[in-house]
Amino acid sequence: MSPLDILKRYWGHETFRPLQSEAIASVLEGHDTLVLMPTGGGKSLCYQIPALLMDGVAIVVSPLIALMKDQVQQLRDRGVKAACLVGGMTMQEEETVLNNVLYGDVKLLYVSPERIKQRLFQNQLTRMKVSLYAIDEAHCISQWGYDFRPSYLELGNLRTLHPTVPIIALTASATPEVSDDICRQLLFKDGSRRFCGTFVRANLAYMAFKEPDKMGRLLRIISNVGGSGIVYVRSRRRSHEVAMALQGHGVSAEYYHAGRKPRERDLCQKLWSENKVRVIVATNAFGMGIDKADVRFVVHLDAPESLEAYYQEAGRAGRDGQRAYCVALYDDGDIDKLHHYAADNIPTPKMLRSIYNGLCNFYRLPLGSGEGVSFSLKMEELCKNYNLSPSMLYSALLHLEREGLISLPPEDSLESHLHATADRETFYAFQLRNPQYALLLGTIFRLYGGLFSDFIVVSESEIGRRCAMHEQEVIKALTRLAKLGLFDYTPRVAGAAICFSSARVDAATLFFDEGFYRRLMDATEQRCRSMVSYLTASDGCRSQLIAAYFGETDTSCCHVCDLCIAHHKKPSVDWRAAIRAELQRGAMLVLDLVARLSHGAETDAATVENTVREMVDTREIAIDADFRLHLNKHFF
Repeated sequence: MSPLDILKRYWGHETFRPLQSEAIASVLEGHDTLVLMPTGGGKSLCYQIPALLMDGVAIVVSPLIALMKDQVQQLRDRGVKAACLVGGMTMQEEETVLNNVLYGDVKLLYVSPERIKQRLFQNQLTRMKVSLYAIDEAHCISQWGYDFRPSYLELGNLRTLHPTVPIIALTASATPEVSDDICRQLLFKDGSRRFCGTFVRANLAYMAFKEPDKMGRLLRIISNVGGSGIVYVRSRRRSHEVAMALQGHGVSAEYYHAGRKPRERDLCQKLWSENKVRVIVATNAFGMGIDKADVRFVVHLDAPESLEAYYQEAGRAGRDGQRAYCVALYDDGDIDKLHHYAADNIPTPKMLRSIYNGLCNFYRLPLGSGEGVSFSLKMEELCKNYNLSPSMLYSALLHLEREGLISLPPEDSLESHLHATADRETFYAFQLRNPQYALLLGTIFRLYGGLFSDFIVVSESEIGRRCAMHEQEVIKALTRLAKLGLFDYTPRVAGAAICFSSARVDAATLFFDEGFYRRLMDATEQRCRSMVSYLTASDGCRSQLIAAYFGETDTSCCHVCDLCIAHHKKPSVDWRAAIRAELQRGAMLVLDLVARLSHGAETDAATVENTVREMVDTREIAIDADFRLHLNKHFF
């Protein structure tokens, strides 16, 4: 079968989108391939179709468990055999998946970058017939990108496991420098190919406004544009506050951030996706993998720190190809924060030593101890104790992870570890004296080999199922056995966690590359300057500004952004006359007046509002007790 045959059979499309067929052909020819396509551009097909045509299983690395599960389910619904390995699965469930991959006909296996780091899984990979590696959200591997994740740095090891297997890396946003870094980090071979789609989204109207009354402007946007939308903010607390404010104005809204319980987040997303909630107010934790096509507006109430982040988040609007609005609202405070963002968020080597020492003291780790030990990550307490902002602490943790000192396991993938510290004779004697533990211990040793030589990942729920015990009973029993000196036991940490990758060392002896952190600071400052330039631009075209940032220069004006509209608008509209004409028909609320005259154009809406204020100040317009506007007859 040909790639087009596969497309028709499983996806029901008659033709490929731009660059899809070329990227697919590159992979099928065995070339390492980098694919840059905008959100909604169809990147997934560039590896899914080759996976169905090639012999073996495609290993897909994806950063989000929810996204993996969704893609696997979508593939299964189309009749494609796909699977994923995620945290929280029992050992039996994992064994079933791996057996299906090794001995069945699974064509795509989705895993997290953290899974790739595990030595046990790497051993399993060597037993698989791997057709290709697909690295989704590949910009996360670049330390010069906006969303660097240390867990991605291990992915270059895939080349050593299967030297001849092609790698395809995919992202929606990468500057030329980041693209080069992706290829370098993944050890792309000579002859690799790059496919870069246009960064222009013709149906999106980009707009940016300096606005002291952001909530008022947001309400007008929601009223004028209609449809469902996303409102991005920078903090968890603000997401809740804005959602409550919208509800207070009669807008159905929910809030989403990483601190909410998974069940709550899933419900919010479901209600919004099914149009039972109109607006979702979210931090940047929301959006990756969202396939809702009819998002009519994305509003940023707080300025993002980079154009990469803005392009990704704004790009979740208008995936159905219809007109959608991407509005960034900013004030002087936002600009000031951007100017100071690098200094407030990029740690220096001196700060890293201090924060590392503080972490070890906080968790009471003596020198030479702590390797492999996990703790609950108490961000608020740490920030308070060491006078750090959450953003600086999180950035420092990422860099300590990059340096190999700690790791930050995903909240739902941190697993329990068990190591038998007593010898077999001691266990035998213990069981004779304590027969109530015989079934539990016998089950553990049957399920898990190698306990006497190293730490083994264990599942308390699976042990409990085999022993007819509740999971919590197993945890308590293992904790008691650990206190008796029979095991070293590290239970799974609930919620966010921190794991010390190596034993504590004297912070003064730690080496951090001063040059690297200086370059990182410079790169971050440059991203922030580019964001400020975009927000405060007074001429040109916003679509062209975004495209040029990503290295695409030969583009046309969009004619729909606020800058294009301002440039091409005929200055012949007499707004005072237009307002008088509307109010001669009868009194009305200001929102209704703005909607009638602006027809959804933000620049016109702002002009109408300003003109109304001037006419109120000069007493041409009066406001009655019901807040309706009407002409002041005594003025004329």
